[in-house]
Amino acid sequence: MRRYFARKLLIYVLTFFVAVTINWMIPRLVPGDPIQGMVARAGAQTPEAAAAIRAQYTEWFGLDVPLLEQYLRFWADLLGGDLGVSMWLFPASVRSVILTALPYTLGLLLPAILLSWWAGNKFGAYAARRKVLDNAALPIWYVLTATPYMWLAILLLWSLGIVANVFPTAGGYGFLVVPTWSLDFVGNLALHWFLPFASLFLVAFGGWAIGMRNLIIYELEADYSHYLQALGAPSRLVRRYAFRNAMLPQVTGLALQLGVIIGGAVVTEIVFSYPGLGYITLKAIESGDYFLLQGVFLFIVVGVLVANFIVDVVYVLVDPRTRTGVGGGRA
Repeated sequence: MRRYFARKLLIYVLTFFVAVTINWMIPRLVPGDPIQGMVARAGAQTPEAAAAIRAQYTEWFGLDVPLLEQYLRFWADLLGGDLGVSMWLFPASVRSVILTALPYTLGLLLPAILLSWWAGNKFGAYAARRKVLDNAALPIWYVLTATPYMWLAILLLWSLGIVANVFPTAGGYGFLVVPTWSLDFVGNLALHWFLPFASLFLVAFGGWAIGMRNLIIYELEADYSHYLQALGAPSRLVRRYAFRNAMLPQVTGLALQLGVIIGGAVVTEIVFSYPGLGYITLKAIESGDYFLLQGVFLFIVVGVLVANFIVDVVYVLVDPRTRTGVGGGRA
């Protein structure tokens, strides 16, 4: 067991190294001159002043040295917990910008991931045993899971935000609202949160429901199910075994879907101007903010890797066959 987790941990560490290296390279391949924007915002009156400001900013951000040295400095700063200074929101640190946006993104992702997975599995298993419900729900689920996150977000924004005027269309809370620890502020947060959450939840829900429905049908037609029925086992017991076996691929699927739904959260936040990591990613790209892009991508990479590792551990714990294989025993 220890060797298994040590090997897994080594794979994740290597993946982290490669992903962070690519993360460092991508912003530098994006066309544009981030220093030029900072010089323009500084309001230099003469070319000499602009050149002096450019030289100061270039030295400040360490862009006046070869790329290899920049890369080595990046790793040294990263291991020291320093993500740099944001060019877009200079002189705010990247860490403070990310920590400000992080609660909004987590507030969307965690409920969307967990609730869609739980509800999709429950409804998919329920529909698999009822033909009328299955025939009615299956086309809807196919439409939901095939719908791009951004398109559904725009549709919800237009229908419930603009036409029906039920929910606000932008921001994390009202523009005239002062953040306080009060029920009014929490209610305002919930109103702005609902449409981005709904767009993520509905798409993921359709996929989980279809997956569980197909797995339950397969398990109920398996040999062990027919054998239990021939022995006179209650239908409830047979369905319970079928559900437990069908849950194992869904646990694996949860790890595979993490990257997809995080990407969906990024575009959803952009549609609703929701002040999470997706929204600041757009602003960082527009302003050519290398360090903010690196910080956001780093968080996404670490989050996906940690979540996948947790799912790997949970899978070993919930599947006895995997424990036997990991422990080196014989089936």
